[in-house]
Amino acid sequence: MAGSRTPVCERLPREEVVKAVERRFPRRVPLVMAHWWGEGLHDQYGERLQAFGRYPEDARCIGIPKLDVGSMGLSWECGRKGGHDSGGVIDDWSRLNEFVDKLPDPAQDPRWDDLARQAEAVHRDDTYLIVGWWGLFFETPWSLRGMQNLLTDYYEYPEEIHRLHDALCSLYCRSIRTAAKVMRPDGFWTSDDLGHQTQAMMRPETFDALIKPYYGRVGAVLKELGIHWWLHSCGNNAPLMPSLIEAGVDMFHPVQKHTMDEKQVARRFGAEVGFWSGFDVQHLLVEGTPEQVRAEVRYLIDTFDRPEGGMAIAAGNGIVAGTPFDNIDAFLSEAVCYGEEHRTQWASG
Repeated sequence: MAGSRTPVCERLPREEVVKAVERRFPRRVPLVMAHWWGEGLHDQYGERLQAFGRYPEDARCIGIPKLDVGSMGLSWECGRKGGHDSGGVIDDWSRLNEFVDKLPDPAQDPRWDDLARQAEAVHRDDTYLIVGWWGLFFETPWSLRGMQNLLTDYYEYPEEIHRLHDALCSLYCRSIRTAAKVMRPDGFWTSDDLGHQTQAMMRPETFDALIKPYYGRVGAVLKELGIHWWLHSCGNNAPLMPSLIEAGVDMFHPVQKHTMDEKQVARRFGAEVGFWSGFDVQHLLVEGTPEQVRAEVRYLIDTFDRPEGGMAIAAGNGIVAGTPFDNIDAFLSEAVCYGEEHRTQWASG
Protein backbone atom coordinates (compact mmCIF):
# COMPACT_ATOMS: atom_id res chain seq x y z
CA MET A 1 0.00 0.00 0.00
CA ALA A 2 2.99 2.24 -0.59
CA GLY A 3 2.80 5.61 -2.26
CA SER A 4 0.16 8.30 -2.35
CA ARG A 5 -3.56 7.57 -2.55
CA THR A 6 -6.31 9.74 -3.98
CA PRO A 7 -9.40 9.30 -1.84
CA VAL A 8 -12.99 10.12 -2.61
CA CYS A 9 -13.35 12.95 -0.11
CA GLU A 10 -17.02 13.38 0.64
CA ARG A 11 -17.92 14.44 4.13
CA LEU A 12 -19.98 11.91 6.02
CA PRO A 13 -23.60 12.86 6.65
CA ARG A 14 -24.57 13.37 10.26
CA GLU A 15 -26.18 9.95 10.63
CA GLU A 16 -22.97 8.15 9.65
CA VAL A 17 -21.06 9.81 12.50
CA VAL A 18 -23.89 8.90 14.86
CA LYS A 19 -23.56 5.32 13.63
CA ALA A 20 -19.84 5.32 14.38
CA VAL A 21 -20.36 6.55 17.97
CA GLU A 22 -23.33 4.27 18.61
CA ARG A 23 -21.74 1.23 16.93
CA ARG A 24 -24.27 0.84 14.15
CA PHE A 25 -21.90 -0.06 11.31
CA PRO A 26 -20.82 3.25 9.74
CA ARG A 27 -19.52 3.19 6.20
CA ARG A 28 -16.26 5.01 7.08
CA VAL A 29 -14.26 5.92 10.17
CA PRO A 30 -15.10 9.61 10.75
CA LEU A 31 -12.44 12.32 10.80
CA VAL A 32 -13.14 14.62 13.76
CA MET A 33 -10.63 17.40 14.53
CA ALA A 34 -8.17 15.94 12.04
CA HIS A 35 -7.55 19.46 10.69
CA TRP A 36 -6.17 20.65 14.04
CA TRP A 37 -3.68 23.34 13.08
CA GLY A 38 -1.46 24.08 16.05
CA GLU A 39 1.20 26.58 17.00
CA GLY A 40 3.09 28.11 14.11
CA LEU A 41 1.58 25.97 11.34
CA HIS A 42 -0.27 28.87 9.69
CA ASP A 43 2.91 30.94 9.86
CA GLN A 44 4.84 28.15 8.14
CA TYR A 45 2.41 27.18 5.38
CA GLY A 46 -0.08 30.03 5.08
CA GLU A 47 -2.54 29.56 2.23
CA ARG A 48 -1.02 26.17 1.35
CA LEU A 49 -3.07 24.72 4.21
CA GLN A 50 -6.19 25.38 2.17
CA ALA A 51 -5.17 22.43 -0.02
CA PHE A 52 -6.20 20.13 2.83
CA GLY A 53 -9.75 21.35 2.39
CA ARG A 54 -10.15 18.47 -0.06
CA TYR A 55 -10.15 16.14 2.94
CA PRO A 56 -13.29 16.16 5.07
CA GLU A 57 -13.95 17.09 8.65
CA ASP A 58 -16.93 14.92 9.44
CA ALA A 59 -18.10 17.00 12.41
CA ARG A 60 -18.29 20.69 13.21
CA CYS A 61 -17.13 21.87 16.64
CA ILE A 62 -18.51 25.10 18.13
CA GLY A 63 -17.48 26.53 21.49
CA ILE A 64 -20.23 27.47 23.94
CA PRO A 65 -20.28 29.71 27.06
CA LYS A 66 -18.43 28.37 30.06
CA LEU A 67 -16.74 30.77 32.48
CA ASP A 68 -15.20 34.23 32.00
CA VAL A 69 -13.49 35.11 35.26
CA GLY A 70 -12.71 38.60 34.04
CA SER A 71 -16.40 39.47 33.84
CA MET A 72 -17.32 38.21 37.34
CA GLY A 73 -16.58 41.44 39.19
CA LEU A 74 -14.50 39.79 41.88
CA SER A 75 -13.33 42.11 44.67
CA TRP A 76 -9.67 41.17 44.32
CA GLU A 77 -7.12 41.40 41.54
CA CYS A 78 -6.76 38.07 39.69
CA GLY A 79 -3.52 38.51 37.83
CA ARG A 80 -1.51 35.37 37.11
CA LYS A 81 2.16 35.41 38.02
CA GLY A 82 4.11 32.76 36.16
CA GLY A 83 3.02 30.00 33.81
CA HIS A 84 -0.46 28.99 32.72
CA ASP A 85 -0.65 26.42 35.53
CA SER A 86 0.34 28.90 38.25
CA GLY A 87 -3.26 29.82 39.04
CA GLY A 88 -3.92 33.08 40.83
CA VAL A 89 -7.73 33.48 40.71
CA ILE A 90 -8.63 31.70 43.95
CA ASP A 91 -5.28 32.28 45.60
CA ASP A 92 -6.79 31.66 49.04
CA TRP A 93 -9.74 29.44 49.92
CA SER A 94 -11.22 32.32 51.94
CA ARG A 95 -12.20 33.78 48.56
CA LEU A 96 -14.22 30.70 47.53
CA ASN A 97 -17.61 31.92 48.80
CA GLU A 98 -17.46 35.11 46.78
CA PHE A 99 -16.20 33.24 43.73
CA VAL A 100 -19.09 30.78 43.90
CA ASP A 101 -21.67 33.49 44.58
CA LYS A 102 -20.56 35.48 41.52
CA LEU A 103 -20.43 32.63 39.05
CA PRO A 104 -22.45 33.71 36.01
CA ASP A 105 -25.58 32.07 34.65
CA PRO A 106 -24.45 30.78 31.24
CA ALA A 107 -28.05 30.74 30.02
CA GLN A 108 -28.00 34.57 30.11
CA ASP A 109 -24.93 34.84 27.90
CA PRO A 110 -25.65 37.17 24.94
CA ARG A 111 -23.84 34.91 22.48
CA TRP A 112 -26.58 32.26 22.30
CA ASP A 113 -28.48 33.95 19.46
CA ASP A 114 -25.40 33.91 17.25
CA LEU A 115 -24.56 30.35 18.32
CA ALA A 116 -28.09 29.28 17.37
CA ARG A 117 -27.57 30.70 13.89
CA GLN A 118 -24.25 28.88 13.54
CA ALA A 119 -25.83 25.63 14.67
CA GLU A 120 -28.72 25.98 12.25
CA ALA A 121 -26.26 26.31 9.36
CA VAL A 122 -24.55 23.11 10.48
CA HIS A 123 -27.88 21.28 10.65
CA ARG A 124 -28.84 22.49 7.16
CA ASP A 125 -25.57 21.03 5.93
CA ASP A 126 -26.43 17.65 7.52
CA THR A 127 -23.25 17.72 9.59
CA TYR A 128 -22.71 16.18 13.03
CA LEU A 129 -22.53 19.05 15.53
CA ILE A 130 -20.28 19.02 18.60
CA VAL A 131 -20.38 21.82 21.19
CA GLY A 132 -18.23 22.35 24.22
CA TRP A 133 -15.17 23.92 25.76
CA TRP A 134 -11.69 23.15 27.08
CA GLY A 135 -11.29 22.27 30.76
CA LEU A 136 -13.64 20.42 33.14
CA PHE A 137 -12.90 19.30 36.73
CA PHE A 138 -9.10 19.15 36.61
CA GLU A 139 -7.88 21.70 34.07
CA THR A 140 -10.30 24.42 35.17
CA PRO A 141 -9.59 24.05 38.93
CA TRP A 142 -5.83 24.06 38.39
CA SER A 143 -6.19 27.19 36.26
CA LEU A 144 -8.01 28.77 39.22
CA ARG A 145 -5.81 27.46 42.05
CA GLY A 146 -2.53 26.59 40.36
CA MET A 147 -1.37 23.05 39.70
CA GLN A 148 0.81 22.65 42.79
CA ASN A 149 -1.84 24.10 45.08
CA LEU A 150 -4.58 21.92 43.61
CA LEU A 151 -2.70 18.66 44.00
CA THR A 152 -2.06 19.56 47.64
CA ASP A 153 -5.68 20.67 48.11
CA TYR A 154 -6.88 17.15 47.35
CA TYR A 155 -5.42 16.11 50.71
CA GLU A 156 -5.65 19.28 52.77
CA TYR A 157 -8.88 20.93 51.56
CA PRO A 158 -11.22 18.24 50.20
CA GLU A 159 -14.37 20.07 51.37
CA GLU A 160 -13.38 23.19 49.46
CA ILE A 161 -12.62 21.07 46.39
CA HIS A 162 -16.11 19.56 46.57
CA ARG A 163 -17.70 23.00 46.92
CA LEU A 164 -15.78 24.32 43.91
CA HIS A 165 -16.57 21.24 41.82
CA ASP A 166 -20.24 21.35 42.77
CA ALA A 167 -20.52 25.00 41.71
CA LEU A 168 -18.67 24.41 38.44
CA CYS A 169 -20.78 21.34 37.74
CA SER A 170 -24.02 23.30 38.13
CA LEU A 171 -22.67 25.95 35.74
CA TYR A 172 -21.55 23.34 33.22
CA CYS A 173 -24.86 21.49 33.25
CA ARG A 174 -26.76 24.77 32.84
CA SER A 175 -24.67 25.61 29.77
CA ILE A 176 -25.14 22.12 28.31
CA ARG A 177 -28.92 22.28 28.83
CA THR A 178 -29.07 25.70 27.20
CA ALA A 179 -27.02 24.46 24.24
CA ALA A 180 -29.32 21.46 23.88
CA LYS A 181 -32.33 23.76 23.66
CA VAL A 182 -30.79 26.44 21.46
CA MET A 183 -28.36 24.49 19.25
CA ARG A 184 -29.57 20.83 19.24
CA PRO A 185 -26.03 19.34 19.25
CA ASP A 186 -25.17 15.71 18.65
CA GLY A 187 -22.04 15.72 20.82
CA PHE A 188 -20.36 17.55 23.69
CA TRP A 189 -16.58 17.85 23.87
CA THR A 190 -14.37 18.88 26.74
CA SER A 191 -10.89 18.20 28.08
CA ASP A 192 -9.09 17.52 31.35
CA ASP A 193 -5.56 16.14 30.64
CA LEU A 194 -5.78 13.69 33.52
CA GLY A 195 -2.50 11.97 32.71
CA HIS A 196 1.16 12.70 32.06
CA GLN A 197 3.77 10.76 30.12
CA THR A 198 3.97 7.80 32.50
CA GLN A 199 0.85 7.68 34.69
CA ALA A 200 -2.32 9.45 35.77
CA MET A 201 -2.07 12.82 37.52
CA MET A 202 -3.70 11.32 40.60
CA ARG A 203 -4.55 7.95 42.10
CA PRO A 204 -7.82 6.39 40.93
CA GLU A 205 -9.06 6.58 44.53
CA THR A 206 -8.53 10.34 44.54
CA PHE A 207 -10.27 10.74 41.20
CA ASP A 208 -13.21 8.64 42.34
CA ALA A 209 -13.62 10.56 45.61
CA LEU A 210 -13.18 14.13 44.38
CA ILE A 211 -13.86 14.27 40.63
CA LYS A 212 -15.87 11.26 39.45
CA PRO A 213 -19.13 12.31 41.17
CA TYR A 214 -19.17 15.49 39.08
CA TYR A 215 -18.20 13.68 35.90
CA GLY A 216 -21.16 11.44 36.65
CA ARG A 217 -23.53 14.40 36.94
CA VAL A 218 -22.39 15.76 33.59
CA GLY A 219 -22.68 12.31 32.06
CA ALA A 220 -26.22 11.89 33.41
CA VAL A 221 -27.32 15.21 31.89
CA LEU A 222 -25.80 14.32 28.53
CA LYS A 223 -27.49 10.91 28.57
CA GLU A 224 -30.83 12.51 29.45
CA LEU A 225 -30.46 14.91 26.52
CA GLY A 226 -29.26 12.25 24.07
CA ILE A 227 -25.88 13.94 23.51
CA HIS A 228 -22.67 11.96 23.00
CA TRP A 229 -19.71 12.79 25.27
CA TRP A 230 -16.32 13.32 23.55
CA LEU A 231 -13.47 13.68 26.08
CA HIS A 232 -9.91 14.81 25.34
CA SER A 233 -7.41 13.83 28.03
CA CYS A 234 -3.69 13.71 27.26
CA GLY A 235 -1.21 11.41 28.96
CA ASN A 236 -1.66 7.99 30.52
CA ASN A 237 -5.32 7.68 31.47
CA ALA A 238 -5.38 3.87 31.68
CA PRO A 239 -5.84 3.72 35.49
CA LEU A 240 -8.84 6.08 35.22
CA MET A 241 -10.57 4.54 32.22
CA PRO A 242 -13.04 2.40 34.23
CA SER A 243 -14.22 5.51 36.09
CA LEU A 244 -14.48 7.59 32.92
CA ILE A 245 -16.55 4.86 31.30
CA GLU A 246 -18.83 4.59 34.33
CA ALA A 247 -19.30 8.37 34.25
CA GLY A 248 -20.64 8.15 30.70
CA VAL A 249 -17.81 9.09 28.33
CA ASP A 250 -18.67 7.86 24.83
CA MET A 251 -15.55 8.77 22.82
CA PHE A 252 -12.08 9.05 24.39
CA HIS A 253 -9.20 11.04 22.83
CA PRO A 254 -6.33 10.68 22.12
CA VAL A 255 -4.90 7.44 23.65
CA GLN A 256 -1.62 9.33 23.51
CA LYS A 257 1.25 7.56 21.81
CA HIS A 258 4.06 6.38 24.11
CA THR A 259 1.89 6.90 27.22
CA MET A 260 -0.80 4.24 26.74
CA ASP A 261 -0.56 0.81 25.11
CA GLU A 262 -3.06 1.05 22.26
CA LYS A 263 -3.68 -2.66 21.84
CA GLN A 264 -4.06 -3.27 25.56
CA VAL A 265 -6.42 -0.31 25.93
CA ALA A 266 -8.50 -1.44 22.95
CA ARG A 267 -8.66 -4.98 24.29
CA ARG A 268 -9.59 -3.95 27.85
CA PHE A 269 -12.02 -1.13 27.15
CA GLY A 270 -13.07 -1.28 23.49
CA ALA A 271 -16.38 -3.00 24.25
CA GLU A 272 -17.38 -0.20 26.64
CA VAL A 273 -16.12 3.06 25.16
CA GLY A 274 -15.38 4.41 21.70
CA PHE A 275 -11.95 5.71 20.76
CA TRP A 276 -11.44 9.10 19.14
CA SER A 277 -7.96 8.00 18.24
CA GLY A 278 -5.37 10.76 18.05
CA PHE A 279 -2.42 10.51 15.68
CA ASP A 280 1.02 11.08 17.24
CA VAL A 281 1.83 14.74 16.51
CA GLN A 282 4.78 14.85 18.93
CA HIS A 283 7.08 12.52 17.02
CA LEU A 284 5.84 10.46 14.10
CA LEU A 285 3.99 13.18 12.20
CA VAL A 286 6.99 15.49 12.59
CA GLU A 287 9.86 13.01 12.24
CA GLY A 288 8.51 10.14 10.13
CA THR A 289 8.20 9.58 6.40
CA PRO A 290 4.86 9.75 4.57
CA GLU A 291 4.76 5.96 4.32
CA GLN A 292 5.45 5.60 8.04
CA VAL A 293 2.59 8.02 8.66
CA ARG A 294 0.29 5.95 6.44
CA ALA A 295 1.32 2.76 8.20
CA GLU A 296 0.52 4.29 11.59
CA VAL A 297 -2.94 5.38 10.40
CA ARG A 298 -3.62 1.81 9.32
CA TYR A 299 -2.32 0.51 12.66
CA LEU A 300 -4.64 2.80 14.62
CA ILE A 301 -7.67 1.85 12.55
CA ASP A 302 -6.83 -1.85 12.75
CA THR A 303 -6.50 -1.48 16.52
CA PHE A 304 -9.54 0.62 17.42
CA ASP A 305 -12.14 0.15 14.69
CA ARG A 306 -14.43 -2.70 15.73
CA PRO A 307 -16.84 -4.57 13.44
CA GLU A 308 -19.74 -2.45 14.65
CA GLY A 309 -17.77 0.83 14.72
CA GLY A 310 -16.86 2.82 17.83
CA MET A 311 -13.98 4.83 16.37
CA ALA A 312 -13.16 8.26 15.00
CA ILE A 313 -9.72 9.52 14.04
CA ALA A 314 -8.12 12.87 14.80
CA ALA A 315 -4.84 14.64 15.28
CA GLY A 316 -3.58 13.80 18.76
CA ASN A 317 -3.20 17.52 19.47
CA GLY A 318 -2.46 20.61 17.43
CA ILE A 319 -0.24 19.93 14.40
CA VAL A 320 2.67 22.31 14.91
CA ALA A 321 5.22 24.14 12.80
CA GLY A 322 7.99 21.89 11.54
CA THR A 323 5.58 19.14 10.50
CA PRO A 324 6.29 18.18 6.87
CA PHE A 325 3.48 19.13 4.53
CA ASP A 326 3.57 15.72 2.83
CA ASN A 327 3.15 14.01 6.20
CA ILE A 328 -0.03 15.95 6.94
CA ASP A 329 -1.30 15.02 3.50
CA ALA A 330 -0.45 11.36 4.10
CA PHE A 331 -2.25 11.38 7.46
CA LEU A 332 -5.46 12.87 6.08
CA SER A 333 -5.44 10.87 2.86
CA GLU A 334 -4.86 7.53 4.54
CA ALA A 335 -7.43 8.29 7.25
CA VAL A 336 -10.07 8.71 4.55
CA CYS A 337 -8.93 5.85 2.29
CA TYR A 338 -8.21 3.19 4.88
CA GLY A 339 -11.00 4.42 7.11
CA GLU A 340 -13.41 3.43 4.35
CA GLU A 341 -11.51 0.36 3.14
CA HIS A 342 -11.42 -1.11 6.64
CA ARG A 343 -15.18 -0.78 6.99
CA THR A 344 -15.95 -2.69 3.78
CA GLN A 345 -15.31 -6.05 5.45
CA TRP A 346 -18.33 -5.40 7.66
CA ALA A 347 -20.48 -3.62 5.11
CA SER A 348 -23.16 -6.27 5.29
CA GLY A 349 -23.72 -5.44 8.98
